[in-house]
Amino acid sequence: MNELETRAALTHFYDALARRDGAAMAARYAPDATFEDPVFRLHGDQIGRMWTGLLSRAREFGVSYTIADVAAGSGVVEVTARYLFAGRRPVVNVIVSEISFDGDRIARHVDRFDFPRWAAQALGPAGRLFGRFEWFRRSVSRRARRRLGLPPPRPTV
Repeated sequence: MNELETRAALTHFYDALARRDGAAMAARYAPDATFEDPVFRLHGDQIGRMWTGLLSRAREFGVSYTIADVAAGSGVVEVTARYLFAGRRPVVNVIVSEISFDGDRIARHVDRFDFPRWAAQALGPAGRLFGRFEWFRRSVSRRARRRLGLPPPRPTV
């Protein structure tokens, strides 16, 4: 995959996000792909289930993105997502996505964002108070996985 093809694949993926098309996003991942962000660590078809579930629940959702860096088979995208969390709390989440491809499919996707900032917006007072603690992040992750019908995370050694 050359730089032009990588840019086109990233554009296709993030345009699907902007359209709230979780199925189109899921189709862009390789069968053994990995996804990681402060809330989720997912593998394979769990990734598509996450996107489909999150986008089907999103209210007043909007996204803008800029492809910040492209190389053959990888890229960095800066994303700003705006939505109502749980249908009532406004969130503006600034994300840096690092994506690597295997052929024309996403093999590895890592999203980085300020979890304490996100938690304060999405979860209100509890998020403001506890968002910087790892135990709180794990609790949010467990609840999110349950809501989306994803299996519990594998224990880390």
